[in-house]
Amino acid sequence: MSGQLKEVRNRIKSVTSTQQITKAMKMVSAAKLRRAQDAILQMRPYSRKLQEMLSNIVSASSSEKSLPLAEERPIERVLFITVTSDRGLCGAYNANVIKLTRSIIAEKYADQAAKGNVTILPIGKKGYEFFQRNGFKLIDNYWDIFSDLAFDNVRRAALHAQKAFLNKEFDRIELVYSQFKNAATQAFVSEQYLPIPKTEQKGGMNTDFIFEPSMEVLLLELMPKILNTQVYKAVLDANASEHGARMTAMDKASENANELLKSLKISYNRARQAAITTELTEIVSGAAALQG
Repeated sequence: MSGQLKEVRNRIKSVTSTQQITKAMKMVSAAKLRRAQDAILQMRPYSRKLQEMLSNIVSASSSEKSLPLAEERPIERVLFITVTSDRGLCGAYNANVIKLTRSIIAEKYADQAAKGNVTILPIGKKGYEFFQRNGFKLIDNYWDIFSDLAFDNVRRAALHAQKAFLNKEFDRIELVYSQFKNAATQAFVSEQYLPIPKTEQKGGMNTDFIFEPSMEVLLLELMPKILNTQVYKAVLDANASEHGARMTAMDKASENANELLKSLKISYNRARQAAITTELTEIVSGAAALQG
């Protein structure tokens, strides 16, 4: 009986220690989430407006030759920019990003995958490790961006993808990441990065833009910057989503530890009560035997 009590005491001590860790991790993630949330909420309207403007201009353009980043080609080679996190303990966050990437490959690019023409540019250690372990073709120069999250580092990855598209190394580039909604909710999405998607013109009429300087000069300067901003926005979204997912996961872990502690304490009290009862019975029985 004493061995059973010792085992339960050790489990209670272990669960209490784990609960302290999960509570500390929740507080750290909450502090980081605040900064990450402010960053993405400030960035999102600016990025969306730039993307909308770029899509409108590309849709209104009469020729794709002047806009090489909007050139539609038969899809033979595909690149996925997949944004995960560097660390785990954030629930199913990383698994959902990877699952979405694999489902898109299976549904839309199965023929290209069968020919070995699907490549992954992972951002985040967890995605890099998974795709490397499962034999995917990788561009593995940018997976550690989160160790020093800055626009310049993200821009290098975006420019690499743009250059590869211009050199016709890839005919389609998809961006897979998680959109931050709130601390408990993330939306896992895939966006066409290149060629630049066009928008449907209402009523079948094209918008007549006046460009100063010429459209070619303006887009040559603005297009890469807008595309860089799009990737940076996705990385900021993923960063906020990661901290939100980890905060929620650690909160649930702390609640589960509480429930487990209650159950263990009940078991401990029952075992202790049984041990005391057994000892009393033995004492009474011994006393009775002496009297007899």
